[in-house]
Amino acid sequence: MTVEDFPRMPALQLRARVYALIRGFFAERKVLEVETPILSAAGNTEPNIESFSTQFSGHVDAGARERWLRTSPEFPLKRLLAAGVGDCYELGRVFRNGEAGGRHNPEFSMLEWYRIGWDHRRLMHETIELVEAALALQGRRAEVLIVGYRQLFIEELGLDPAHAPLDDLRAPLAGQGIDPAGLTRDDWLDLLLTHRLQPAFPRNRITVIHDYPASQCALAKLRAGDPPLAERFELYLGRYELANGYHELNDAAEQRARFGRDNARRRDRGQRELPVDEQLLAVLDAMPDCAGVALGVERLLMCLAGTDAIAEVLAFPFSEA
Repeated sequence: MTVEDFPRMPALQLRARVYALIRGFFAERKVLEVETPILSAAGNTEPNIESFSTQFSGHVDAGARERWLRTSPEFPLKRLLAAGVGDCYELGRVFRNGEAGGRHNPEFSMLEWYRIGWDHRRLMHETIELVEAALALQGRRAEVLIVGYRQLFIEELGLDPAHAPLDDLRAPLAGQGIDPAGLTRDDWLDLLLTHRLQPAFPRNRITVIHDYPASQCALAKLRAGDPPLAERFELYLGRYELANGYHELNDAAEQRARFGRDNARRRDRGQRELPVDEQLLAVLDAMPDCAGVALGVERLLMCLAGTDAIAEVLAFPFSEA
């Protein structure tokens, strides 16, 4: 077999072009490319994400024996920000256990970057610019819709996510075969987004949803109001979620409390509680005001290649690795 006969050669070439685009995009903006550890003594406490772990067999003085493969480079990047590195990005591999299938691979590539002095609204426009530049590689353009989370639910479903009774949130999902046991209000809102709203997003549209319910704050700052809101956004190309961004929380006490709530929910679900990143918490108060975003590279490549199968944009998918 020659190189030209390898069936995924076009995907390899497209990935190389996208990587070159990304690096040129940030070089023009003077955003520094960095590389951070893939193995960490801390895990990701997010209950909906499972991490891979491994054991270090060397000398005990080297640190904790159990190490976790990163699910994103977020925590070490924030430590660099606290150290004064300034605007930076990382393009590299991340790992999530149990996520394998037509649209997921346990090992995939993530682009994550941070902008000092920016909020989530400013960063979402730069994220749009990057996705538009990637589309241009394929001679494509997309319309852009920027919409508030609450506005989207009211306009498309006639439901106010802040105040609608739980039974009203469940009603549009009747017949989907969803087991309601243990599902919270936020779970039902997520299901409405993934099952009712997201599938209807037009293929050639970039949709950016911003200002989420405070209960979905993740690692974002909260903005007071009625209702209070989490200063975060998600960007979709067609029906695929590509990027998730925040006006980043830099309050160590609040972050510790959020890690604790995550672990409490993991415990309630019968999942293992995970060690929190004490090195991040030690410096988080020193992290400057900033916004950050993570973008799934394979999702972007799938959109550019016009495929629903992640295997078609990987050199070798998990089943062949």
